[in-house]
Amino acid sequence: MLNNPVLPTAYLAPISYYAILLQQPNCSIELNEHFVKQSIRNRCEIYGANGKLRITIPKERKGSSKTIISEIKISYKQNWQKEHWNAIVSTYNSSPFFEYYKDELQAIFEEKEAYLVDFNSKLQKVILSILQEEIEVKTTTEYLHKGNFSDLRNHNWELETQAKYDQVFMEKHGFIPNLSILDLVFNLGPQSSEYLLNVKM
Repeated sequence: MLNNPVLPTAYLAPISYYAILLQQPNCSIELNEHFVKQSIRNRCEIYGANGKLRITIPKERKGSSKTIISEIKISYKQNWQKEHWNAIVSTYNSSPFFEYYKDELQAIFEEKEAYLVDFNSKLQKVILSILQEEIEVKTTTEYLHKGNFSDLRNHNWELETQAKYDQVFMEKHGFIPNLSILDLVFNLGPQSSEYLLNVKM
């Protein structure tokens, strides 16, 4: 049983992450931890024509590896936003609900947000709006090693079992579980919220 879960910030987080957001009251996003490489904080996985496709937001390099997550700046040396959006379009253009949600999401990819946590937060608000969930997600004010909370900051986010739903390239590669929340909303649309509430964590 989870208690006041503390989650990391996440870029278009996996289905398991949103299942916790919807099923658990009093979730908080950690803004005071050090940045963790190769994690959901700045990367997500979608279902491309060749299977699982990982897309990563580049960050500005700093000398020290111990940068607080809220101070991580996004790098715009390359046009990653266009690359990511093109990948999302080519992946989900033929999904049942892409047309309904694309404009709201594309607008975020056209803004140049300075900080990673702000970009992630804006996307999360859009996703929660698509899910028609009025959840106020709090943020932490200090880093606590222990306390009256379930620490999911370094959770692996894997799901042991997950109910299958139709995916765009399923006939080629089979069902791929626990992808980015985008995979769920573009394929299930208004049923996504109910699906998330039934995910067993």
